[in-house]
Amino acid sequence: MTCAIITLERCWYLSPPWGQQMPSLEVNLSEKVYLTDSKTFGYCCGVLWQEEGWVYTFTVDRSITYATKHKIIGTGQVQSTYMRKPAFVLGDRIMLRFDSHATKQRLILGIVLVNNVWFYVVELMSPALVRPLAASVRFPLVGETDLIRVHV
Repeated sequence: MTCAIITLERCWYLSPPWGQQMPSLEVNLSEKVYLTDSKTFGYCCGVLWQEEGWVYTFTVDRSITYATKHKIIGTGQVQSTYMRKPAFVLGDRIMLRFDSHATKQRLILGIVLVNNVWFYVVELMSPALVRPLAASVRFPLVGETDLIRVHV
């Protein structure tokens, strides 16, 4: 039974939640975007997969805003930045350096800029039928130094 659970988890973590083809992004990281709800402009500083679509993170007047593709209009203008690009891209297969579980390979499900440092969203725990009250975070932000690229 334990072997079946490990196999199931391995398949779970390596099966993209978006299906076979990764849906294209509406805007790029660092792109200037018009947010239709607030009627303001901001810059995309992150994207992550939630439920059934991409959720984008924007910096607007020193605050963070989240929106789906239906509430944004991309301008095509990418903010020039001297910061280096993220080391990983959406859908990359990685391993967690600190994970002691049998299944270490995961997929990058999001990229977020926090205080000028790139962090990556990975699924740490498979969904449980019954969630304990003190459940850990299922999709944490993980730093680049805690990830190892898996070459397929």
